[in-house]
Parts: sequence; structure tokens; C-alpha cells
Amino acid sequence: MFRATFGSLKVRNYRLFASGQLIKLIGTWMLFTAQDWLVLQLSHNSPKALGVVTALQFLPVLLLSLYGGQLADRYDKRKLLLISNAGSAIVAGTLGVLVVSGVVTLWHIFITAGVYGVIQAMETPARQAFISEMVGGDLLPNALSLSSATFNSARMVGPAIAGFLIDVVDTGPVFLITCAMCTAPLLFFSLMNPAHLIRPDVAVAKPAREARIVDGLRYVWHRGDLAQSILLVLVVGLFGFNFQLTLPVLAKSTFHVDARYFGLLSTSLAVGALLGALSASRRRARPSVYLVLAAATLFGTFEVIIGFAPTFVVAMLLLLPTGFFMIFFAQAANQRVQLGTDAEFRGRVMALYVLVFLGTTPIGALLIGWLSAGLGPRSGIWIGGGVSLVAGLVVLITQLRRTNGQVRLHLRPRPHVHVFEPATDEEPAVELRVPRLREAA
Repeated sequence: MFRATFGSLKVRNYRLFASGQLIKLIGTWMLFTAQDWLVLQLSHNSPKALGVVTALQFLPVLLLSLYGGQLADRYDKRKLLLISNAGSAIVAGTLGVLVVSGVVTLWHIFITAGVYGVIQAMETPARQAFISEMVGGDLLPNALSLSSATFNSARMVGPAIAGFLIDVVDTGPVFLITCAMCTAPLLFFSLMNPAHLIRPDVAVAKPAREARIVDGLRYVWHRGDLAQSILLVLVVGLFGFNFQLTLPVLAKSTFHVDARYFGLLSTSLAVGALLGALSASRRRARPSVYLVLAAATLFGTFEVIIGFAPTFVVAMLLLLPTGFFMIFFAQAANQRVQLGTDAEFRGRVMALYVLVFLGTTPIGALLIGWLSAGLGPRSGIWIGGGVSLVAGLVVLITQLRRTNGQVRLHLRPRPHVHVFEPATDEEPAVELRVPRLREAA
């Protein structure tokens, strides 16, 4: 079981990659936590100001991700990642100096958030596509799951450390520590052996200038299975994945807790997300569309419930299953897209995935921030969950009608839900049987 769960770690290049990413991402989540807390301090607890910062941080992803994917398909992804991680360290260090010197204003945070977003837009498509070059197709599902587990381990640890440090030494030193941690990938990338990377022959055969953005968009347009998953990620990411905004507001404006307890909310979400990532680590085949849809609807359901949680402790406990299904959905959708994409288009297709997954955050953050200010701090959470739930159900109905799929509920002798979808040109027949709880146990 251990080998199946952590199989990708036997590849030396991937071990180095994962080690560097873990250190860097812990620092990144420390930065996000300190940044959000600093914004609330400077703006007198304004959710609108926090929404603006979040929007500026992710707006470059919306505008530049497709260009980042084009770069990933044209140039050496490892070198692109070296450059982007160096840029992250510079941004964190600059913000730290501004805070420690006592001259920081909201405008400084707006600018650094925007610059960091530009770096993220260049880095994320390259990082997503680079995973397949390190491990190859057979280990790709496992490597994607472990990368997600690394991300969520950092999300679990980073906010908790940041909350403690903010309470002890304030936000400035947190940014400086993040600067140092962002340099870790530079060391680990330099230790990799480029000769062991698995690069498709088509990448060598075609000139770099032929990797055009428009060709990647056409490729997805003619692949209904890819477009369907990307569209669902667009809606859920736009409305449901705004915890960077909603959790600080919920902690400070609804439950009236300090930075340490705010960090616990983020940690609870990350613990569930880590379990969700590890649960998919043994997957070897491309996930079915129904697995993606089930995770999306369950995520939306739990997020709605959190919006009405009566106490801080109840909200913290509910964030565990919410985080589980959040990352289980995102990971299943990611694997469904990556494993269904030809290698020559992977950088541009994953850039489109990143665009809808992260690039819609500026719009979602501004909208959710406006709703939270007008309808109360809880509204941003339950509205986001409700939209995610409805989106999952709508895509499910559309999928069944498009493929003449059937859903049957058998009451005797063993109640279970049985979904059958006939074969199409894109995929083989899908048959999913969901048993009752006693039978599953």
C-alpha cells in the first residue's frame, strides 16, 4: 500500500521537485495568511479591501495563463520554474522590508499582490506540465495526487505557523521567512538530472514557434470530455474556491477570533484537502466524469452547511469534509484533463485549466467580497457552495442526456444506485454502481 501511495517518489527528479515545492509552498501559505491579516488591519476589517487584494493577486492568472502555457510548450520548463521561484522570493522579501520598516500601505500590498500574480501565471502551467516529464504516463496520476498532497500539506502547516508568528513577532518577519523559503526550489531544481526527464519526440521535432495558443483552444473545443471538466472547474472555482477571502472574514467578523484561531480554520480545511489528495494517490486510470461530478456536488453541499455553522468549532469540523471533497474534485478534474490530453498540447491545455481554476478568482473575489459586505460575512460561503452544487447537478443531467446514460434506483433486494453510460467516440462505456452504506462496508 505504501509503494502504491508514494510510487512517484522512487523517481529522483520528482523527489527533488516535491521537496523543494513543500518548503516553498509552506512559505507561500505563510505569506498569504500574513498578507490577508495585514490587509484587514490596514483597512479596519474591510472585506472589500481583502477582495481587491485577492483579485489583484489572481487577475494576472486570468490575463496571462494562456501565454504561460505557450511558454511551457515552447521552452525548457525546468528553467522557467527556476526563474519564477526566484521572482517569488524577491516579491516576498520586498513586502517584508516594507512592513518591517513601518512604511507599508494598502497600495504596496496591491502592487506586490499583482506582481506575485504575474509570476504565478507563468509558473503554474509550467509546473503542471513538468510533472509528466519527471515521471511519465504510468506514474502521472500518482504524481499529480502527491503534488496535490504536497500543496495541501503546506496549506495545513503554513497558516498555523503564520498565525503563531503573527501573534508573536507581527507580519513583517513572516514575509522575510517566506523569502528565504522560496529559494529552496532553486537548490533542488539545480540538483536535478535533465537527462532523466521524459520529453515527447514531438516537442523536439516541431519548432518552438509552432506552439500557438489558438491551436490549444481549438484542441479543447473539439474535445467535449476536456471542455466539460474545464467548464465545471470554471464555475466551481469562480464561486466556491474563495476560502482565502471568506475564511478571514468569517473568523474575524462572525466568530471574532484572533490570528491564531483564523489559522486553525485554514488548517482544518487543509487537513481535509490532504486526505482528499492522498485518497486519489493509488489511482492509475483516468477518472470517470461521474466521479468528478459526485465530488463537485458533495463539496458544494458541505460548503453550504458551513455558511450556517452556529459556532467556530462546528465550522472548523465541517471544513474537514469540505476540504476533502474540494481537493478530491479538483484532483479528479485535473487528472481527467491531463490524462486525456496529447503531450504536444499539455502545456496549453493545462494553462487553460489553470486559467479557469485560478484566473477566475479576481472576479469571484470581488463578487464574493461585495456579497459579504452587503449580505453578511456568511453569505459568501453559502452562496459559493450553492452555485457549486447546482453546477454539478446541471452537468450531470446534461451528461446523461448527451450520452443516453441511465440512472436506476434498485430498492430490492439490495438498494443501490446504478449509472450506465454507453460507449462514445471519446471514451469506452462507463458503468458506475454506488452501493448502500451497509453493503459498501
